[in-house]
Amino acid sequence: MQRILIVEDDGDIRELLKNFLQDAGYETAKARDGMEAVEAFSKGVYDLILLDLMIPKIDGFAVCELIRRQSRVPIIMLTALSGEEEQIRGLDLQVDDYITKPFSMPILIRKIAAVLRRAGGMQETQNTIAYGNLILNLDSYTVQVDGAACTLTSREFEILRELLTHQGRVITRQNLLDKLWKYDFYGDERVVDTHIKNLRKKLNIEFIQTIRGVGYKIDKEMEK
Repeated sequence: MQRILIVEDDGDIRELLKNFLQDAGYETAKARDGMEAVEAFSKGVYDLILLDLMIPKIDGFAVCELIRRQSRVPIIMLTALSGEEEQIRGLDLQVDDYITKPFSMPILIRKIAAVLRRAGGMQETQNTIAYGNLILNLDSYTVQVDGAACTLTSREFEILRELLTHQGRVITRQNLLDKLWKYDFYGDERVVDTHIKNLRKKLNIEFIQTIRGVGYKIDKEMEK
């Protein structure tokens, strides 16, 4: 099992990251500040480090620099600072990715998987789902219809991915809320209907079926 060190001073975010990573099949360790991060790294073996930039005692840049002196372990920097200067500095320190807060947990999970594939020396291939004239790229979170790019929100993409990866099955609204909203949903389950409506409009598609009183479905094969 691949092991990830989470370096984050905000306890709520730290626990949220731990829960999502463990649900995705990773083993985790945690550090609350730069000193703990350096100590944890010196004592453990990790496949990847999620490193918050603004942490106490030693900031993320310094932690990254110390680690890079002795290791090429993949590092994904997490920060609320979105300025060009900070991103350039992080890239100069050879971080593998730079993600600004707030971020989507499902997208973060996929970015982690992509970085680990590259670090493992695996040939980078496009991880896609094709359905009729539509192609989803699961690594880049992009969608093409008839070869033209279409912009979706992360939640719209996730719903479409769930329906396409479970073709022929009815997915209930509650299934989607439990799987995709997970820890951060408080409200009316009809929010799913709004996202489905937006998907149909943006992609100009008719193959997402409404199963009244239950949920939604995509057939295994489109009619020719």
